[in-house]
Amino acid sequence: MQTLEEMLQMARGAMEKSYSPYSEFPVGAVIKAQSGKLYAGCNVENAAYPAGSCAEQGAISAMILGGDTKIQEMVVMGNGKQLVSPCGSCRQRIREFADPETVIHICDKNGVRKSMTLDELLPVSFGPENLKC
Repeated sequence: MQTLEEMLQMARGAMEKSYSPYSEFPVGAVIKAQSGKLYAGCNVENAAYPAGSCAEQGAISAMILGGDTKIQEMVVMGNGKQLVSPCGSCRQRIREFADPETVIHICDKNGVRKSMTLDELLPVSFGPENLKC
């Protein structure tokens, strides 16, 4: 079983590999899948800024590629005075693969700044079950 400290370490490493020459704002994300495997992602920008991909999106893609489909726990890491929480688009992406009680840790390089459930991060959300009549 992976620990939160291992997730934080992976998120720091992901931030260091971020390609963010336009915003100069590296972000790393790590997913602990239901299987216990860890998957990391970093933000990747391009010259058509702000088009690019978020760290959370990269971690979700890695998880799917790795054969997992369920987020058990997640770390999102970025530097700044304010909390670096997932953007709206990433909140919806996380919602696709997580339960309302899944814990998301908002962190900086020093560690966890705030932990909350997905339901707290994205209340009254729309998910796959909403499409079933």
